[in-house]
Amino acid sequence: MIRCGLRSGLVTSLVNIFAILLGLTGLFGTLVRGWFRFSSDVPGAWLVLWLVAMWGGSMALQQVGALSWRRSAILGALAGVAHGVMLGAFVWLISLLSGNGVDLRQWLTQLTPQAIRLLTLGNQPLAAALVTALVAVAASISGALLKHATQQPAWQQARASSRQAVRERLATLPLLQKIGGDKRALQIAMLIGLGFVLLLPLLIGQYWNYTLGTVGIYVMLGLGLNIVVGLAGLLDLGYVAFFSIGAYTVAMLTAPQPHGIMMNFWLTLPIAIVLASCAGILLGIPVLRMRGDYLAIVTLGFGEIIRILSKSDLLTGFTGGPRGIRAVGGPELFGINLNNEKFFMYFILLGIILVAVATHRLQNSRVGRAWMAMREDEDVAEAMGINILYYKLLAFAIGAGFAGLGGAIFASRNRFTGPEDFTLLVSINVLCLVIIGGMGSIPGVVMGALVLKGLPEILRQLDDYRMLAFGALLVVMMIVRPEGLWPSARRRIELHEAPPELPGSVIAVDPSEV
Repeated sequence: MIRCGLRSGLVTSLVNIFAILLGLTGLFGTLVRGWFRFSSDVPGAWLVLWLVAMWGGSMALQQVGALSWRRSAILGALAGVAHGVMLGAFVWLISLLSGNGVDLRQWLTQLTPQAIRLLTLGNQPLAAALVTALVAVAASISGALLKHATQQPAWQQARASSRQAVRERLATLPLLQKIGGDKRALQIAMLIGLGFVLLLPLLIGQYWNYTLGTVGIYVMLGLGLNIVVGLAGLLDLGYVAFFSIGAYTVAMLTAPQPHGIMMNFWLTLPIAIVLASCAGILLGIPVLRMRGDYLAIVTLGFGEIIRILSKSDLLTGFTGGPRGIRAVGGPELFGINLNNEKFFMYFILLGIILVAVATHRLQNSRVGRAWMAMREDEDVAEAMGINILYYKLLAFAIGAGFAGLGGAIFASRNRFTGPEDFTLLVSINVLCLVIIGGMGSIPGVVMGALVLKGLPEILRQLDDYRMLAFGALLVVMMIVRPEGLWPSARRRIELHEAPPELPGSVIAVDPSEV
């Protein structure tokens, strides 16, 4: 019990310190002040620290199991002491350095004097540390007691009853009954939802159209990588190479420089997809027998080769070199120029729908089942008669084709493409959104793109620590929800122990996931 309490307190104290370094305390302080019309940012800033400390006490009790009220309070106090000592020492250190005239923003830009005052409440370093430690202890004890209360049979029964009552009430609503029992009503509801999505680009401004368009492009990239990584189990760190091939193909064929071909965008779009797919096959041929880390290293090298070649002086006359290619052509339809953010938003939505439908059809076909068998165990899959080489090449080709489509739209929308748009960071971002969203899940890819590409645009204050936030989010996801935000049914079963099977019981599994 002592070990679990101290460990939980130390872990959650690091989370709180991380939140302070990222500037989350000041950010939430500003948000809460605006929501509730407070006179200062202090309530919102300390609310973050309090909730994390409560989580520490709750996590400690969850690890130990059922205890009495007194022992639960003692366990929460242990977690709170460990949390308070770490967090108090940190607050004491930064307030002492700030009081001695040290500008911490040289190394940590979010540790402004205002952020430090929020933590110290204007007190001296030692007094601020003591206040912080006491708050951590109180929050941790309250978290442990709250967790203990929710573990009581009466509470669990009341929660289950309330959930069941809500389900029954929703099921009796006339509108839901009509939609659920009438196929035509369901189709009408889907058409209403589709109509809202189609009206959305007209209702939001240029900035949000551009932001959501970027998220949409990453959704397409994520769906393509989801086939390679999530379904086939091939770790590809050079995925950005196919993205760049699609972008450069459209740029070189539609821009006046460096070749002056000036082709129509609609003609270059399938060429970009085909060339990207061919590049996927060419990459797949030499790595067919590689697995795991070796495959990741080779694909990473392929992506870096493409990026370096695109910016080399030797190929400046062919790819534009470090300066890139400007004035990339955009789509036109019946003589109408569609090269603006609103029309591109519709174009991106159409691309997402087509890619998602293709992915869904593949996932539930013989090809998808072969990919999933390869992902589980290549040797067993091959022994069962699956042509491993063929299906690997097919996964690389289809995933690369989707990336080529995203690259073509990306270059045309920006009217520019250059080597700095296709760094290793793009591959890492796409892989992160697939993992965080849920490998093998189409809705999970959408959720991952919204979290990793949309959320930083909303929380612009975290821009300086974006990669730090990505790393922290990945660590938390792997610990708390390893299957992702919206995992597929099969993935959820794989990463969690199956419940004890009762005699004569049957575990229900979605047939599309088998």
